[in-house]
Amino acid sequence: MSFLTKQVLPITKQFYLMPSATRNMSVMAKVLRYGEFGEPAKVLRLQEETISDPKDDEVLIKTLGAPINPADINTIQGKYPVKPVFPAVGGNECVGEVVAIGRGSGGGQLKVGDRVVPFATGLGTWRSHAIYSANQLMKVPANIGVAEAATITVNPCTGYRMLKDFVSLKPGDTVIQNGANSACGQAIIQLCRAWKIECVGIVRDRPEFSQLKDYLKGLGAAEILTEEELRTTKLFKDGIFRKPKLALNCVGGKNALEMSRHLDQAGVMVTYGGMSREPVIVPTASLIFKDLRFVGFWMTRWTKENVDNPQRSEMFNELFGLIDRGALKAPAHEMIPFEDYEMAVTNALNIQGFVGKKYIFNF
Repeated sequence: MSFLTKQVLPITKQFYLMPSATRNMSVMAKVLRYGEFGEPAKVLRLQEETISDPKDDEVLIKTLGAPINPADINTIQGKYPVKPVFPAVGGNECVGEVVAIGRGSGGGQLKVGDRVVPFATGLGTWRSHAIYSANQLMKVPANIGVAEAATITVNPCTGYRMLKDFVSLKPGDTVIQNGANSACGQAIIQLCRAWKIECVGIVRDRPEFSQLKDYLKGLGAAEILTEEELRTTKLFKDGIFRKPKLALNCVGGKNALEMSRHLDQAGVMVTYGGMSREPVIVPTASLIFKDLRFVGFWMTRWTKENVDNPQRSEMFNELFGLIDRGALKAPAHEMIPFEDYEMAVTNALNIQGFVGKKYIFNF
């Protein structure tokens, strides 16, 4: 246990014992900041800062877990559409525990000990403690695990919206997706299983492909193919599965092209990532004769445009319900001590794209 941790823990405990109105205390927080764009391991700096009591309509949380997402890395590299104001704090997701509440915060809905996740984007979550406005937080059920809660607002929501908003799917329909071993891909597989939709996943070939295939089929995938197998498969031509109405693409390039060839008449390809860094190629015949549609999706934009949309609450309620009954689990992950951030952000990437394992900072 580090000296810093020893100092933080007794202070945090006192927050539970003393009413907010009578306290005049501060907590020493650990924060990962960067002041320029670049490779995360080079530009991130672990710093300490003093956080005072929350003011009116503010909440102080102790972070329990914060994942490293592809968008977090791209933001630090300066390759993401969202450009932070420097100095910036990394991270866009977390789950925390309320340790102090300012007067009037949360309209009485939040209390000390509640677990919460940010209900807004761009807050900078790679920090051990933080002050948020009460309206920036969403309470999560106490029985939701740290990994599930820490990763709820990006990948499961992305998968949920793509499956709901572009094609009217019914039980027995087929969805095809690449990057099936990604965190979002794993969420999509489980959502399809819960809704009785056949999900065929595509992954890059690798020495441990058979183990990966077994893992993903254990999550509920109908079938898992390598990119090479996708080019020659007869799963749809022979009627083993219905032709896909929906293709979900986070890779681009030739992989996306091969997926599009299997889409049913008037099918839709939704692109939400581009790990190959190659463009999506659309054959003219697919547009004219098959009437295929190619669209994009960005969860950040959807969130900003739907802050008060009842569909947002309905989505989280359904996701929490699926987690509660064991139908939706966190992606394959590893909890990493916050102090080991250099190793974590370095291993979160490789030269061929993002690895399947999610790294989650543990505080």
